[in-house]
Amino acid sequence: MKAIIPVAGVGTRLRPHTFSHPKVLLNVAGKPIIGHIMDKLIEAGIDEAIVIVGYLGNMVEEWLRKHYSIRFTFVNQSEMLGLAHAIWICKPYVAADEPVLIILGDTIFDVDLQPVLNSPISTLGVHEVDDPRRFGVAITEHGQIVRLEEKPDEPSSNLAIVGLYFLRNAGPLFDSIDHVIENGIRTKGEYQLTDALQLMIERGEPITTFPVIGWYDCGKPETLLSTNETLLLDKQPRIKEYPGCIINDPVFIAENASVENAIIGPNATIGEHAVVTDAIIRDSIIGNNARVSHIMLDYSIIGNNALISGNPHEINIGDYSEIRVR
Repeated sequence: MKAIIPVAGVGTRLRPHTFSHPKVLLNVAGKPIIGHIMDKLIEAGIDEAIVIVGYLGNMVEEWLRKHYSIRFTFVNQSEMLGLAHAIWICKPYVAADEPVLIILGDTIFDVDLQPVLNSPISTLGVHEVDDPRRFGVAITEHGQIVRLEEKPDEPSSNLAIVGLYFLRNAGPLFDSIDHVIENGIRTKGEYQLTDALQLMIERGEPITTFPVIGWYDCGKPETLLSTNETLLLDKQPRIKEYPGCIINDPVFIAENASVENAIIGPNATIGEHAVVTDAIIRDSIIGNNARVSHIMLDYSIIGNNALISGNPHEINIGDYSEIRVR
């Protein structure tokens, strides 16, 4: 079965890190965001992925081909015209009568996908939220969706559409997207997948929902760190010991990282080939090849190849940066 994964976004809310890295390659609990997603897809039996790339897409393609052996097709979205447009450019690679799973590439899910892929009808993942105005929402009756709304000012439901869409037959979806684009139907300035799905419902296509309890946002620094904390709880216990260090689980320390005379954790991720000496790191993510010394960090994100030393501060710096705090 095929999955479509849109990852073309720039990730402006995660700058400065996304100046040099696509958002989906940012490290969370020892693995890039896209890695967590791919593991779930492969576990569910997905054997082909259509990845929609744009900004720094070559880095995404290189990483995926290096770490996964399933069949990939990479499609470039040269214009950011909305999610429906992103899915629409994949039409040549999906047969009308085959099922397809669409999964957004900037959110990590903890859900058993196997029952979803076995559903006899199309179904969307939903999660109850306190403020539905920031999301597409589903209004249901008798277990089926009767209406979808994209970021409504006055929501009729608190069931947010979280970015998991299973379509039993791709043909009706692409027919609806064709109609949306050909008629210039835009919501909040973009071609919305929600509008295409609503048209499918109006044309008689039954669509239901399934609950997604574990739904972890990675779109902002604070949510990235929160997701890192949650995912670390599921990590296997450490085997390697670090003499002269205090390790407060849960943490992830890459096997080839160097940690000396340090207190690590809780809720800390130390990337590959990172060097941490004479430091206290907690509730933070340290990137690959970063060097951190003589400092205490809380709720901080340190990019790849960055160097930081000094006194305790809260810091959020991008890749290849160098800061000395005194």
